[in-house]
Amino acid sequence: MEPEQKAAYVVSQSVSALIEAIAMMEENRWCETQGQSLAYGEGRFTDLIDKYAISHNAVLGLFNQ
Repeated sequence: MEPEQKAAYVVSQSVSALIEAIAMMEENRWCETQGQSLAYGEGRFTDLIDKYAISHNAVLGLFNQ
């Protein structure tokens, strides 16, 4: 992959993680309105970083290939 393609990949992965995080936040908000416990805790949000390989080390690793 060319550097521009790698950058585009990182952006697309970041957008995917953001979309999923927003959906998780909305689910938590709905749970609050229903008086239920939250569906997603902090750990589930931070898991998105690994799921979409957007951690500092993962991104640097991609660009060092």
